Amino acid sequence: MSSVGLMFVGAVLFINGLLFLGKVDAKSAATFNLFVGALQVAIPFYLIATAATTDEILLASGVFLFGFTYLYVGISNLAGQEATGLGWYSAWVAIMAAAFGVTEIVKFDEPTIGLLWLQWSVLWGLFFLILALGYERLTTMTGVLTLILAFTTCTIPGYLLLLGEWGRVPTWAVLATIAATVLALVPVANRTLRGAPQNTEPAPAAPVTT
Repeated sequence: MSSVGLMFVGAVLFINGLLFLGKVDAKSAATFNLFVGALQVAIPFYLIATAATTDEILLASGVFLFGFTYLYVGISNLAGQEATGLGWYSAWVAIMAAAFGVTEIVKFDEPTIGLLWLQWSVLWGLFFLILALGYERLTTMTGVLTLILAFTTCTIPGYLLLLGEWGRVPTWAVLATIAATVLALVPVANRTLRGAPQNTEPAPAAPVTT
């Protein structure tokens, strides 16, 4: 994934995390989703068009998962569409992100990048549970996780890639970040999961998403 694109994915996840928490208006967030979505579609088109190997095409294709997500979010929120379609697309993204994570670790021996993909898989899986299956009780926890991952999996790695320093980040540091993220979510999960009875109806609109 392009370092510039990854850094701006951090920005859009930051906005969408606030959207989950009700701190940002859906339509204003939609505009920025369209900006980043367009960027994350243009970048892989260029990378694939200039790729010299099939491996380069494989790695570039993963960027489309997120580019199309943000375009989907932007258009859905502006149009006031139901979020169920976006939720089911998020399920597919979660599966593919897990596949890319395993591929990075096993095929390319890039465990640090692979662990980022696996965290995105978990996040998009939560989007699926909320938007497609209606597990709205998870909204606050997902919003907090989105804010955290905006920095730990996108903004900071993207900036380190721009500096040429990401290759010096050890695997244990990424694992430690994951552990810290889990610990930070425990009190939030305890508060939110002990709330009102679960609503399992699909979300009626697209006020929140990736």
